[in-house]
Amino acid sequence: MTNDNPIGVFDSGIGGTSIWSAIHNLLPNEKTIYLADSKNAPYGQKTKEQIVALSKKNVDFLLDMKCKLIVVACNTATTNAIRELRNDYDIPFIGIEPAIKPAANNSKTQVIGILATKGTLNSELFNKTAEMFQNTTIIEQVGYGLVQLIEDGNLYSPEMTQLLESYLQPMIDANIDYLVLGCSHYPYLIPQIKKILPEHIQIIDSGEAVARQTQNILRDKVGFTKAQKSEPIFYVNSNPVVLDSILEHKYNVVQKDF
Repeated sequence: MTNDNPIGVFDSGIGGTSIWSAIHNLLPNEKTIYLADSKNAPYGQKTKEQIVALSKKNVDFLLDMKCKLIVVACNTATTNAIRELRNDYDIPFIGIEPAIKPAANNSKTQVIGILATKGTLNSELFNKTAEMFQNTTIIEQVGYGLVQLIEDGNLYSPEMTQLLESYLQPMIDANIDYLVLGCSHYPYLIPQIKKILPEHIQIIDSGEAVARQTQNILRDKVGFTKAQKSEPIFYVNSNPVVLDSILEHKYNVVQKDF
């Protein structure tokens, strides 16, 4: 089964490029279209109704581009809108949510930390997942301000360091041995997070798992491309400078209102 249409990926901004990168590395021949809704970032402080509406707007854009499946590369959009998207559209969706299961199952201290947005931690889907692990203490922390600093290009600012230290130290004091990153922006913070955490604390994000699931859906339901290689396209509805720098100027970044 073959299908040369592109894979669509969207996020509330540039953070989902961490998910896109994992997909691109695993499936380099697949054409991909990435949509960065930076104008409306962050989603984590918005209501469920707003998140659903923005997610549908993004899906409509990607469907106009003839995407064959859509990856919701945003924890907040997944946990608040994936059910509505699957109900309203006849196309496969792949979501992303905090990887609680591998952290809880492998934890020796039975204490894990979750750094995520308010929208993710307050969602019904997240709380249903967390309830499955009654024997594990889950230290939840909203990453107030982190997404906006990343979107503004202040990845290595003193303010970022201060925020990360204030969010992570209580988790360290609580004896976590796994930290789950519950926002697709946060993998870009891993080098700084590693400087704060003791070496024994493992960091988990969902990029590779999402890439493997994308491969599975292509194999089982949608079809792989016959192309040898396709150049990705990135759309952003605000200043493209930060997205371009995250991508190291390697790819085609298009500023477009949507």
